[in-house]
Amino acid sequence: MIDKQWPSAKEAVADIADGSSLAVGGFGLSGNPIALIEALLAQGTTDLSIVSNNCGVDDWGLGILLGAQRIRKMTSSYVGENKEFERQFLSGELELELTPQGTLAEKLRAGGSGIAAFYTQTGVGTQVAEGGLPRRYAADGSVDVASPVKDVRTFAVDGTPREYVLEEAITTDFALVHALRGDRHGNLVFTKAARNFNPLAAMAGRVCIAQVEELVEPGDLDPDGIHLPGVFVHRVIEVGTDIPKRIERRTVTTDGA
Repeated sequence: MIDKQWPSAKEAVADIADGSSLAVGGFGLSGNPIALIEALLAQGTTDLSIVSNNCGVDDWGLGILLGAQRIRKMTSSYVGENKEFERQFLSGELELELTPQGTLAEKLRAGGSGIAAFYTQTGVGTQVAEGGLPRRYAADGSVDVASPVKDVRTFAVDGTPREYVLEEAITTDFALVHALRGDRHGNLVFTKAARNFNPLAAMAGRVCIAQVEELVEPGDLDPDGIHLPGVFVHRVIEVGTDIPKRIERRTVTTDGA
């Protein structure tokens, strides 16, 4: 029997070395693998290159690694909820590869599926394809590193010629993900918005580490209800159903409003 359960987050991330690349699940603050992120922070790993939809907020999610200046580069589609992110990027301390959200999702999926690259219409006619997007600023505010020009070709997919831009797949050394439920073989079930990027991040990592709220025995999960098969997952830790969860912006109304 293939038992992928590990005793703790600390032990599960212990071999993530300085300079590693990570694909990290989460959509906003939904589905952030916070126990694994905190363990990574505690062990002092630095110079990380991270691929994730966003970088949490200043005191939560990947934001705690950013605040400790452990991240060298982010590849993301949305970065608008983190003041420290803005400061580090504009001061030249952080490199950013800004990527359209759907393209980022497909780059991760392609990496996990063994597809080297793909063509998409997203970004044609913009700096995404034409290059020049700032990736890193110099101390004087000038652009130190800019995005490159990408290959653009014309295809008549539906009989009408259109331009498509080439996007390369993403693979990383490790993946950190959060799931609602999993078994000791690594099969995972996600819930609601946490399903948006976690399965894709898991696929892209050469070693996938999953934290699950509930760990069950092999065979307890309905095979038709499994969202990610265990072949993509290498380590599983159980964090419990009372794991802290955050909301980016809580919006309420008063009675009678």
